[in-house]
Amino acid sequence: MSRQHTYTLAVTWTGNTGAGTANYRAYERSHEVAAEGLPTIVGSSDPLFRGDPSRWNPEQLLLAALSQCHLLSYLHLCAVNKVVVTAYVDEPVGTMVEGAGDGRFTEAELRPRVVVTEPGMVEKAIALHADANRACFIANSVNFPVHHRPEVTVATAD
Repeated sequence: MSRQHTYTLAVTWTGNTGAGTANYRAYERSHEVAAEGLPTIVGSSDPLFRGDPSRWNPEQLLLAALSQCHLLSYLHLCAVNKVVVTAYVDEPVGTMVEGAGDGRFTEAELRPRVVVTEPGMVEKAIALHADANRACFIANSVNFPVHHRPEVTVATAD
């Protein structure tokens, strides 16, 4: 059974310094991403493209969406497969190549560090990353490979 989901938000440019887009240097890349009932995300372009380094850029948000989706898919699969995860941190890296007037991500690598409660869970915990990738809606929507380099350790008693 197929289900359709629709997501809505508003992206508002806030970078008009008075001259609009009269020239490439006349405007800021500042904008806001808002959705009903959620905190506003302040965004800009990458600083390499005249963006504000104190704001999120679209490339970071794409990488964050991949990492978040993988995390949520993975935790679900661990729960239903009786793999008890007590900690999860990912520090993903995305690679974008800029061409003549265009650019695209060529790959992303997720690097989750996972802690499980028992040594017998480690092998399954590693294997579930492949299943999580197949289940991740965002990974299924991008046109570049998403690689995984997970590390799984066992929690130590304090």
